[in-house]
Amino acid sequence: MTDEKNDSTSAFSTVEDRVAKADSAYIMPTYSRYPVEFVSGHDATLVDSAGKEYIDLLGGIGCASLGHCNPRVKQAIADQLDRVWQTSNYFYDENRVHLAAAISTMLSTTTDEGGHVVGSTGTRWKTFFANSGAEANEGAFKIARRWGERELGGAYTIVTARQSFHGRTLAGLAATGQDKFHESFRPMPAGFVSVPLNDIYALREAVNRSGKGAPCAVMLECVQGEGGVWNANYDYMRDVRELCTEKNVLLIIDEVQTGFYRCGSPFSYQRCEIEPDIVSMAKGIADGFPMGAVAARARVANLMGPGDHGSTFGGNNLACAAGLATVEELVDREMGEHVLSVGRHLRHRLTAMEHVIEVRGHGLMRGAQLDAPVAAEVVEEGLADGLVMNRIGSSILRFLPPLVITREEVDEACDRLEKILDRLA
Repeated sequence: MTDEKNDSTSAFSTVEDRVAKADSAYIMPTYSRYPVEFVSGHDATLVDSAGKEYIDLLGGIGCASLGHCNPRVKQAIADQLDRVWQTSNYFYDENRVHLAAAISTMLSTTTDEGGHVVGSTGTRWKTFFANSGAEANEGAFKIARRWGERELGGAYTIVTARQSFHGRTLAGLAATGQDKFHESFRPMPAGFVSVPLNDIYALREAVNRSGKGAPCAVMLECVQGEGGVWNANYDYMRDVRELCTEKNVLLIIDEVQTGFYRCGSPFSYQRCEIEPDIVSMAKGIADGFPMGAVAARARVANLMGPGDHGSTFGGNNLACAAGLATVEELVDREMGEHVLSVGRHLRHRLTAMEHVIEVRGHGLMRGAQLDAPVAAEVVEEGLADGLVMNRIGSSILRFLPPLVITREEVDEACDRLEKILDRLA
């Protein structure tokens, strides 16, 4: 998640002074916080410490897939709390197995344009559970490097896209195709190179490299979230899949932000009618409970053995209970149809605004390009007007609301947003 510095002088604040002072004294200053503390929530509504209600258009940065305090997820966590929380990966856990099987089914799903499940590719996937998207991507890097060692004579380079974002670890930053994230942390780990998104010729040139530093994988996002909500073209993604198959390099899709129906289908690559070799995921997997995962086709996954990767807390009993309840609820509610319908409505409302010049993204992952560099002011004014929003840079608003948000809530939020934009224009 990109932390944009808050330079506004807005007087709006509901956080208690003692909380803000303690935060400043004891918390490492890696985030610039807005002066609000949320203490409760339900569905797409948040409530702050002063009792003020907000329409949530951020969803904990795309994590609250089923909204805040979903009853099914809450009950699953409560039930598990009465049993056992953490036993480690040295032992079996039934929820972990069921969740991995459910993810395998979702990854091999095929859907129609309306978000309905229409079939399956029949591919069997194996999953490693972690605690975050950055950890999931670290696992993907290791699996790809193992493939390069075993199948490609030691090839190790991973090709990514410019304006991508793959996490805050050193390897995640190296994979991220944005120089601003590399500053102050150089030298970056070797073995990563980025090329322009949607340029198949540039990608082919990078993949065709031989000798030392030859590629073992291509890693892409179908929608670049932190880079500005930019869509990968469908034809480009299909060409990438063909190229990777031709060269026997792995295709990794980073679904950390786009997965679990965020873009309408269970995973965003399914909209492109392709199937990758490795998929990283997090955020919406457990409705806000800390969890991440990396899955690989069985043939690729089986290259990893005991001791090759691990996580003390990854796949713990409590997280797997939350994850399984979340995935089952998403599937049972056929969330894709709702996401596509409400997502189209959000796009329509944003596009109609005078000061929005372009709307990008899919489903309920949207980016609104403003005609002036006022995004920071819009986000702060939004808090005063009961809206939780997010910006990328100075002129892009990003929307990642809970997937359960209603058309009526979208209308109310857009009515408020339009007035804010008119005031600031």
